Amino acid sequence: MAALTVIRLSTIAVVLTGLLFGSAMGQNCGCAPGLCCSQFGFCGSDINYCGAGCREGPCFTTSPPSTGGGDSVANIVTPGFFNGIIGQAAADCAGKTFYTLDAFLEAVKSFSSFASGSDQDAAKREIAAFFAQVTHESGHFCYKDEINGASQNYCDANNVENPCTPGKLYFGRGPMQLTWNYNYGPAGRSIGFDGLNAPETVSDDPIISFKTALWFWTNSVHPVISQGFGATTRAINGALECDGGNPATVQARANYYTSYCNQLGVAPGDNLLC
Repeated sequence: MAALTVIRLSTIAVVLTGLLFGSAMGQNCGCAPGLCCSQFGFCGSDINYCGAGCREGPCFTTSPPSTGGGDSVANIVTPGFFNGIIGQAAADCAGKTFYTLDAFLEAVKSFSSFASGSDQDAAKREIAAFFAQVTHESGHFCYKDEINGASQNYCDANNVENPCTPGKLYFGRGPMQLTWNYNYGPAGRSIGFDGLNAPETVSDDPIISFKTALWFWTNSVHPVISQGFGATTRAINGALECDGGNPATVQARANYYTSYCNQLGVAPGDNLLC
């Protein structure tokens, strides 16, 4: 009887441990986008899930992730490459001193799937694609905030899981111009800031700012990267630009991409437009 009691107490302890980790969604994972699968098979977004033993998702790491060829992101996104982009922003741009290579490399530590393609060329193409898109979205890292964003109402009142906080605005912020309450809420929960009550954090903290771009990329863009650069444009702004919506901006994005591929010494591949 004593032995049976010990077994039962141990079982209860294991169950309670899982519950204490927070919003567990079920064993063996299959987590929602932006959540990590912990070593115990539960879904969540803090260190208990994304830290040591993390199985999948935006797991935390201690160094920039290795690319498919074994190189690190830091060895590809060099100061010369990064400064060649931000150097084209005007001196009075708000993002000129806000966005830094160090902030990007710190942010990318939390996204092990970024540029982890099947080989070095695939990794370089993803890096080129990411920087091409943020170059277009932020004007060579000029803008922290959407132009005239404060005049826009990006609150989807029907999204009950991410209710808008009165007085808070969810206009585009950061290098990927994170927009809408239904993006700020999940991004904040995954990254570790209060996206709904303090969306301005994206404009105040450069590491968080880059993390929101990488969060959106990991969840919405990375899954289609193998389909060509045009698919990444469709994932980001396809409703407004693709299928003849705005061919000039589609071409502008592709031009940045091919330029960055050339700088990184990799062929851009097919399907550049959408």
